[in-house]
Amino acid sequence: MSLGSVLGALAAFLVLLLVWAVLIYNRLVARRQQTEEGWSGIDVQLKRRSNLVPNLVETVKAYTSHERNTLESLTEMRAQALAAGNAAAGERAAAEERLSSALGRLLAVAENYPDLKASGNYLALQEELSEIENHIQMARRYYNGAVRLLNTLIESFPSNLVAQRFGFAKADYYEVDRAADRDLPKLRFGETGRGA
Repeated sequence: MSLGSVLGALAAFLVLLLVWAVLIYNRLVARRQQTEEGWSGIDVQLKRRSNLVPNLVETVKAYTSHERNTLESLTEMRAQALAAGNAAAGERAAAEERLSSALGRLLAVAENYPDLKASGNYLALQEELSEIENHIQMARRYYNGAVRLLNTLIESFPSNLVAQRFGFAKADYYEVDRAADRDLPKLRFGETGRGA
């Protein structure tokens, strides 16, 4: 073998290595973008839910006079969830979980007020909340799938070499800590025959 053919083979190997690294890098970027897109979907739905809370509170307040603590707690949990808007997935999930619990308590309280349960405005808000909760669940699934793909690529050999070199970090899953909160809230709509 001549020196020229050895150098040619080495150059070809380096070009192939460079092409491989670029392809892996681009896959990592695509997975990171998919994860960010998934997080954006969750964020939009969580903001929709937070924006619904003041209307729900005002509607319930009009019918209930003895539930001040429940309404104040819900308002406080909403403020905390909004404040956690730019936090990491785990922190945001915890704040949103507290908001979900406060919403659940409000809906349970509403069951004790037949006039409220029959209110068209309240029923519409409940239906919108149910729809938003479904969208949150779908967005969470999409995001967690994107996180799984990104994290697998970051941890798998040989793509982990490129990921480490260029500072790609694993993303956090959007998880619900309490088993009871993994299910959608059970919403009941008055006596009109409509259901969740």
